[in-house]
Amino acid sequence: MTQGMEGPHPDERMRPEGRRNSQGIRIDPEAEATHQPRKAVLSTLVKHEPGVLAEVSGLFSRRQFNIESLTVGATDDDEIARMTIVIEEPEPGVDQAKKQLKKLVPVVSVEELEPEAVQRELILVKVSGEKPDDVNAVADMYDGNVVDASPEAITVEITGSQQKIEAAVAAFDQFDVQEVVRTGAAAVERGADVLEDERRKTTKVSDTPETAETATDD
Repeated sequence: MTQGMEGPHPDERMRPEGRRNSQGIRIDPEAEATHQPRKAVLSTLVKHEPGVLAEVSGLFSRRQFNIESLTVGATDDDEIARMTIVIEEPEPGVDQAKKQLKKLVPVVSVEELEPEAVQRELILVKVSGEKPDDVNAVADMYDGNVVDASPEAITVEITGSQQKIEAAVAAFDQFDVQEVVRTGAAAVERGADVLEDERRKTTKVSDTPETAETATDD
């Protein structure tokens, strides 16, 4: 007769604490309580070559980082592009995102910008054209420009901080918003601070040639 395995009854076994997220991963309740999600802006220099955007976005997808926006564009160096990635994660998630980005071969430099960094976003809002005067009045409130107008629809362009953009979108709701397009954040540090290419920080080797040892005959 086969004997059962020794051990506590199932009802007496210790069960792990914490909820599971939508992917079935158990969340440590202590870590969740200690580290509340916060917004972080990661300014990243990458090699300007095909496939880099897919590699970066694939990393964030696999690691299940919560991306709020991702923008990419050219820099003053034809070989380097700049990505501005806005994420909302607890502190460990922000640190992990920076570490994982730095491991990617095409990534040249990664820096989290300070909260007071200069951030701007552009938005195009298309609304009903039934009340053009009222639409123009709201656009003026947010320093917006009407870039297209017809009896059916009016499109307004607005540039500013995330808070300004979100307030403008809410203000245009009264005009039957038909379409909204947002670029995502572009950001730089204030003052003289710049994001540098890490490859250029290596110690320069002296240009002075080494003196060759000359053999002497006895």
